Amino acid sequence: MYQHLLDALPYSRPFLFVDHIDEISDQHITGRYTYRTDETFYEGHFKNNPVTPGVILIETMAQIGGVLLGFHLLGSAMHQYQPLFTHIENAEFLGTVLPNTTVIVTAQKQYFRRNVLKVAAEMTNTNGTPLCNCTISCQFVERKT
Repeated sequence: MYQHLLDALPYSRPFLFVDHIDEISDQHITGRYTYRTDETFYEGHFKNNPVTPGVILIETMAQIGGVLLGFHLLGSAMHQYQPLFTHIENAEFLGTVLPNTTVIVTAQKQYFRRNVLKVAAEMTNTNGTPLCNCTISCQFVERKT
């Protein structure tokens, strides 16, 4: 149902952190990602005790909450724009994310004006346990061809 949005993402493995969009509206999005055991960042973070880095958790929330919701709001014009993250604030890490963990990201739109989207994003595990949250701003600039 939302495959056109997933296909528009400007990322690929190993830097794609979206598996599925559960729901989307003009006000919010919910999506998920499973951190696979073969993710490259687990090789050195940490030795013999892999943990998902906080920056990757933020990136996952940004890809789902910022880029995908922004593309939805841009509609058919989405292919004309490149997403750029402009601001992350109040990041809070509440739990550890291990390999083979599926996370659910929910983001609520705070505003979308002049092609800047600001969302409040939250990540939980499949049991609903909070893992992290933050506020993310993403600007959509015209693509250079």
